[in-house]
Amino acid sequence: MERIVVYCQNFIEKKMKQQIRIAVLGGGGRTGKYLVNNLIDRGFQIKLLLRKPEEFQITSPLIEIIKGDATDPEAIRNLVQGCQAVISTVGQRPGEPMVASRAVTNVLEAMNEFGLKRFISLAGLNVDTPSDRKSAETSIATEWMKTNFPEIHTDRQKAYAFLAECTLDWTLVRVPFIEFVNATGELAINQEDCPSNKINAGNLAVFLADQLFDETYIRKSPFVASI
Repeated sequence: MERIVVYCQNFIEKKMKQQIRIAVLGGGGRTGKYLVNNLIDRGFQIKLLLRKPEEFQITSPLIEIIKGDATDPEAIRNLVQGCQAVISTVGQRPGEPMVASRAVTNVLEAMNEFGLKRFISLAGLNVDTPSDRKSAETSIATEWMKTNFPEIHTDRQKAYAFLAECTLDWTLVRVPFIEFVNATGELAINQEDCPSNKINAGNLAVFLADQLFDETYIRKSPFVASI
């Protein structure tokens, strides 16, 4: 009898997730692919914004692809419409115009238009917030980014400022160096300083997806790292 109850609960949960559609930006990138696979494993429907759909190799009946760019407001509108939450792992593309602040602006405008509340976004540990108490190691990494990539840093900081001013249920996940392995393990989370100097992509994908129903870090910017 207990096994039947568990089976029924799992079946109902899966069906409920299939009725939830998640808009994903950056799903074609190295980090985003881990997230997409994790969302598929959980049974969510996914709308993916891809600049080059023909190069995307993950296939699933749960995926709907929208061709476009994160800097295009109309593409973001098409992506967000009909979804219940948005997750972004968009990174800066070498040699191209800054993307972070434009993408966030477009997402926030579309979310307000279509009545969405939950937005989860990814950033590096170099983004500064008022609650930070960065260690010497994290501060050095931050200053290195400011010195070597000042335009990218400024754009990421601007994106955070837009989030901080909005009233939506956002979470900005700040991470150190990402190792592209699918291992999962224990995570360390801290709102003042980065707990270690790396995180594996499998761990990160789990944490990002978990935030869809976790209110712990709403309107906060936690540092997340593998330990």
